[in-house]
Amino acid sequence: MQVIHLSVECFPVAKVGGLADVVGSLPKYQRQLGIDAAVMMPYFDRKFTQDHEFESIAKGEIYQGSALLNYEVLRESKDTLGFPLYLIRIPGVLDREEVYCYPDEAEQWIAFQHAVLHYLKTNELKPNVLHCHDHHVGLIPFLIRYTNDYRSLADIRTVFTVHNGQYQGWMNWNKGILLPGFDTWKWGLLDWDGLINPLATAIKCCDAYTTVSEGYLEELYEEANGLQALFYDERGKSHGIVNGIDPAYWDPINDQLIIENYGIAQVDEGKMANKKILCTQYGLDPALPLLSFIGRFASEKGADILAPIIEDLLSPADVQLSVFILGSGDANIQNSIAALTQRFKGRLGVFFGYNEGLAHQVYAASDLLIMPSRVEPCGLNQLYALKYGTIPVVRKIGGLKDTVIDVEDAGYGFVFADVDAAQAAATVRRALTYISDEKQFDEIRANAMELDFSWHKSAQKYIDLYNQLLR
Repeated sequence: MQVIHLSVECFPVAKVGGLADVVGSLPKYQRQLGIDAAVMMPYFDRKFTQDHEFESIAKGEIYQGSALLNYEVLRESKDTLGFPLYLIRIPGVLDREEVYCYPDEAEQWIAFQHAVLHYLKTNELKPNVLHCHDHHVGLIPFLIRYTNDYRSLADIRTVFTVHNGQYQGWMNWNKGILLPGFDTWKWGLLDWDGLINPLATAIKCCDAYTTVSEGYLEELYEEANGLQALFYDERGKSHGIVNGIDPAYWDPINDQLIIENYGIAQVDEGKMANKKILCTQYGLDPALPLLSFIGRFASEKGADILAPIIEDLLSPADVQLSVFILGSGDANIQNSIAALTQRFKGRLGVFFGYNEGLAHQVYAASDLLIMPSRVEPCGLNQLYALKYGTIPVVRKIGGLKDTVIDVEDAGYGFVFADVDAAQAAATVRRALTYISDEKQFDEIRANAMELDFSWHKSAQKYIDLYNQLLR
């Protein structure tokens, strides 16, 4: 079976969020299970593409409206990611440094999808499955069925994975002229509330859609930024499959980005060694429990209540706790956290931005990780944290609800119900009572580290879905 994953992110080629981690891992584990899986994505002028060798395997041209675009397909020569990687390069369109934030994103993603299909058709390539990830490639299931040029690809099965239903790729109908010629009476498949909506189009036209956790699938029926009725109506082809993590990259035993490696037997000594380095660097006391946050400063991540949580926790002068924040995003959220650094000097450390190596070090050094998310389709941070013996404190939502069980329910984490700073802070204090009982906390930590959230099970579930569609 041949499967091509289509995405605009893939770690370590180009990463903005969890989408990249999934696309950078899932194909590797599918190949280990005997599937011919590959990734095709846009070309980005970034460190990975500069440092690795690529061979040009095809060239072609497409019309986007009246503009003639020349594209080139590049294949990474040595398969260093554990799977074949193909990049689509279009001068001036798909050859930029950043992944997002350009004013012509709609044109970029339409060009990418068009070039992919032109390459497949021209070279008479027919994978069994096109696995499309998020709205950037959401037009693919429509294009292979209803466009004049690519109807020959219509028998390829399409799976669409919703990584975050809040982002849908909306574009005005004046962009419709950029699409390959299609059956105009099918325009309704592209439309939602008067706009072209690639996410809605994918759900209508794909053979199956998946979400990145079982819990998030159910939540989309209730709240999906206007698409909840569509998700519910199409629920017959829906599947919730929780994400996994790549233990080749996320495992404290062999992680090359942390100061001292450790397993379950050495967790106390290993975490303390890593904590001492981090705390010394940021002026914190390594003798105290360390609570951390890693992620985007966005309201969907609950980051807007981080400052109130910190104030609630650290205002008592005698509190036995340090806090570390690693993140970037909304300037107002960042400013609210920065304003607390002098007030809680010696107890609050921050790094504004993203640093992959520092993130690994924070997981290795921390005792607790907080995730007060409003929306969390799956969440990977809590899975990384568990692997490193860092106990998650999470809101009961989406994939967090599926993957973190409260210690009071014989689990290995701490769960609260609402996006509420006082409630989150109270849950952290509850966690601190367990930390104070060293024997009890060691048992929780050992149970957490023994959990298997690797990609093996989830990769097999996707393969089972492909087989079901091909039958």
